Amino acid sequence: MPSEDFETFDFVVNDEDEVMLLLYERDGEPNQPAFKINPAEHAALLRRNDNDIIELTDIGQDIFDSLAEADKLLVCELSRTENDDETEIANAYEAEIID
Repeated sequence: MPSEDFETFDFVVNDEDEVMLLLYERDGEPNQPAFKINPAEHAALLRRNDNDIIELTDIGQDIFDSLAEADKLLVCELSRTENDDETEIANAYEAEIID
């Protein structure tokens, strides 16, 4: 699998309108993670720790609508494997949502 494929992300919204961010695992541990949203630009920044800030772009308005009343975002980092059937959750944590 090409390395750029590991830079992809996706959002999942459950029946209770709770949002979860899925992305591939990153180096280092999350430390005081925060999710700064920019609905006007359809973008956000995920700050995992002091050394790892991820820019997310082309986020749908429906995701921002679901996040409107939330104060935290669940983030799941998936293991990097060549075989999708072997993918596991490497890290799961909550990030504070910042407007």
